[in-house]
Amino acid sequence: MNDMKKATSSGSQVPNEVLEPARKLGRKRDHTRDSIILEAAIAILAEAGFDGMTMDMVATRAKAGKATVYRRWSSKSELVREALTWMSRNHLELDSLPDSGTLRGDLLTLLKPQSIEEEERKFRVLAGLGSYLQHPEFAETGISGVFEPWIAANRELMQRAVIRGEISAHADIEMACQVITSMASYYGLIQHKPFDTSLFTGLIDGVLLPALINPLTSPRS
Repeated sequence: MNDMKKATSSGSQVPNEVLEPARKLGRKRDHTRDSIILEAAIAILAEAGFDGMTMDMVATRAKAGKATVYRRWSSKSELVREALTWMSRNHLELDSLPDSGTLRGDLLTLLKPQSIEEEERKFRVLAGLGSYLQHPEFAETGISGVFEPWIAANRELMQRAVIRGEISAHADIEMACQVITSMASYYGLIQHKPFDTSLFTGLIDGVLLPALINPLTSPRS
């Protein structure tokens, strides 16, 4: 028998690679597990805080192997950074932004109603960040990294309002987005209170809309 080929019963020869089983490919990453692990991380952050959290605890809560968690996130701080962003994104309908016809209506609709339990857990998470606030992963993006999905959504809603002629073309949209983030951060990290609809409504009516409609200066370059 030739080393490169094997004879069939009909006498024809078939290359070995046709007869040999296909090589097994590496297992593809199961992205459906990501949300389960991130949810587990958020739950443990709410219960134990960043300093009391371990990768083992997250793996156990998610019913995943520790190696599985480390393949996705190389460190606890990296996992926490993505979990915080996921938590922020999870409370927004980013795939279908509201279009009420007014910026005020859109911004208020964007603030997705949450149960008291959800609000309390979210702010326990923020209050329990502890030493993570001094960690390089946090310092790189700051609190804006946590709220980036919300910032992106607010930015798009404000840009729509410019196109409609509802707010000034010179409005400082980036500053307005930072004000929203700063207020939400202040209530969550300092006051340990939810940034609820009544607070957001006051911010929109008393600060954001007046500044966006009648800006004193042109936007920063």
